[in-house]
Amino acid sequence: MKGNEALAEAALRAGIQAYFGYPITPQSEVMEYLMLHGPGRGAIVLQAESELAAINMIYGASGAGARVLTSSSGPGISLMQEGISYMASAELPCVIVNVQRGGPGLGTIQPSQGDYFQAVKGGGHGDYHMIVLAPASVQEMADLVFDGFRLAEKYRTPVMILADGALGQMMEKVQLPEEGSLAHVTPPWATTGKTADRERNIITSLFIQPEKMEEVNIRLQKKYARIQRQETRCELIRVEDADIILVAFGLSARIAQKSLALAREKGLRVGLIRPITLFPFPSEIIAEQALLVDAFLTVEMNAGQMVEDVKLAVDGKRPVLFKGRMGGIIPTPEEVLASIEAIAEEHVTTFAERM
Repeated sequence: MKGNEALAEAALRAGIQAYFGYPITPQSEVMEYLMLHGPGRGAIVLQAESELAAINMIYGASGAGARVLTSSSGPGISLMQEGISYMASAELPCVIVNVQRGGPGLGTIQPSQGDYFQAVKGGGHGDYHMIVLAPASVQEMADLVFDGFRLAEKYRTPVMILADGALGQMMEKVQLPEEGSLAHVTPPWATTGKTADRERNIITSLFIQPEKMEEVNIRLQKKYARIQRQETRCELIRVEDADIILVAFGLSARIAQKSLALAREKGLRVGLIRPITLFPFPSEIIAEQALLVDAFLTVEMNAGQMVEDVKLAVDGKRPVLFKGRMGGIIPTPEEVLASIEAIAEEHVTTFAERM
């Protein structure tokens, strides 16, 4: 299946009750697939008049206890930032899909990873985070939908799946999760009206008194710390004997893995760390590896964004270099290999002896 369609089918199998969104390339197939298949399978699917409207519809439906999904790309996600911040403060679960395109501005419809900062640093206002999941295959485009809803509902928080245009458009074999296997019940905090058993629930992100606003923020920060302790996920590939470690997520990680194989053929001991959660970021794992290797190279489809988090984790103990392409251009394995060879010449202490 195409990545966007696999994600949409997984969302239906996860039991979404509503999807609100607005078409934008390269993610429009998500909405198109849901429009075609959702209504007959219990999902309300609505094209809103804008991304602003869509995220506020998501806010309302989530507040009523529904399992909800939206998707967009680049400029559309930017328009959603206010609503995402509201939902983070109100502690409402949802899954937001960003199939990234090149920017800034309207940019290009080609793939990019230029929205990393926006996703992991909290693109809206205030001190908040989303859980951010980074698929690297069509299989993960489907799998992370289920994971996203589990995490969103466990922690009452928005979760973003940060993909890119290439993953959304490419076709690969996929094994889809079983339909109906992700249980959902209306949560006790939902705004479903006053009953004989309780008073009406109130959901808001407005706290006029500074003491109350601080209390909310302290609770959120404790939740984010718990997420960092319990939910960090990454894949380690051939790091056991590595002199150089590549760090890459999403499509760039696939390029980096091929570069790793080419480097190994040349006698260079290269490993790869692939973050699957971008927030929480695998800082501790990278910090541990910094005691064992000579250098790091981040590979990204942007001007250098995740590299800042890698540098923070390494804390100056080793050099952290960057290889990136922008504007919708995907780096080639050979380009990354050339960067690896240059790093080996300058930073790997045993490289000259082995050659």
